Amino acid sequence: MEILKVENLTKIYGKGDTKVTALDNVSFTVEKGEFIAIVGASGSGKSTLLHLIGGVDRPTRGKVFIDGEDIYAMNDDALAIFRRRQVGLIYQFYNLIPILNVEENITLPLELDGRKVDTKELDSLLKTLGLEDRRKHLPNELSGGQQQRTSIGRAMITNPAIVLADEPTGNLDSKASEEILELLKLSNKKYNQTIIMITHNLELASAADRIIKLEDGHIVKTD
Repeated sequence: MEILKVENLTKIYGKGDTKVTALDNVSFTVEKGEFIAIVGASGSGKSTLLHLIGGVDRPTRGKVFIDGEDIYAMNDDALAIFRRRQVGLIYQFYNLIPILNVEENITLPLELDGRKVDTKELDSLLKTLGLEDRRKHLPNELSGGQQQRTSIGRAMITNPAIVLADEPTGNLDSKASEEILELLKLSNKKYNQTIIMITHNLELASAADRIIKLEDGHIVKTD
């Protein structure tokens, strides 16, 4: 089942002499439950692609369909709601709310959406994340790996159509990086979660089902 369709996606910044084409006519599809890695050098367009897939930015041209929905046919308010419910975002620098504890950070998307937290589901997720004994800790009381695991929990709590991970191990040491990768693989297999991960680390990328390589805004290789 096709969960994501990217169609002729183009993003241009600036005009005239300052014009930069960050993405140029990119197209691909992702099946539900796939684990995709997007790789490329700095400036290749991979972060721009992730932001466009996630509805964080709008393209110059092209379309993105998530679970059959044309996300850029929506107005900003509808897109914000769709993004909160159907797109899980994991960032390199965690982006946790410092005054909220682990449990509150994870359940924040549900609270913003006015949805009730399923305590059994939350307990199960905290156990999977290895954060059962850290649930009441604030971000500054956690290691980098624990903060990133909290970020992963926040991305997964809504059972989104896709999870987008932007250099999820880029701020971690090798041991914590391995733990985060194993957790992403587990969520992919255990929950059939579709994951699209940006990384410059080819060793991490090799854990994915498929690797898409970008150069100068173009897909140059798919493994």
